[in-house]
Amino acid sequence: MDLSAAVWRRSSRSGGNGGQCVEVAANLPGVIAVRDSKDPDGPKLLFAPAEWNAFVNGIKNGRFDQFQPPGSHHPRNGGPSPDGEKTAAIPSPARRRSPASALPVSAV
Repeated sequence: MDLSAAVWRRSSRSGGNGGQCVEVAANLPGVIAVRDSKDPDGPKLLFAPAEWNAFVNGIKNGRFDQFQPPGSHHPRNGGPSPDGEKTAAIPSPARRRSPASALPVSAV
């Protein structure tokens, strides 16, 4: 797939230190593209918009919090907030008990 028209954006919370960031291009018809900000010419992952929305909503709802190491940088785990202040751990919202289904992913 030709990604030359992709407009890549990075999270405003990623900072400017070149750390562990991904960039997302959501301006392409029928696909959301994701790449590693440290390797912009490297492989890209392509998702259907519904798949990407399910992933983003899962993050917002705490579905993946169990994969976050205790005391990590995420505010829910007592790490620093985006403004750098350490926060108390916040309990995750209730999650469905059914096993997570795998989302099909394409690499370009």
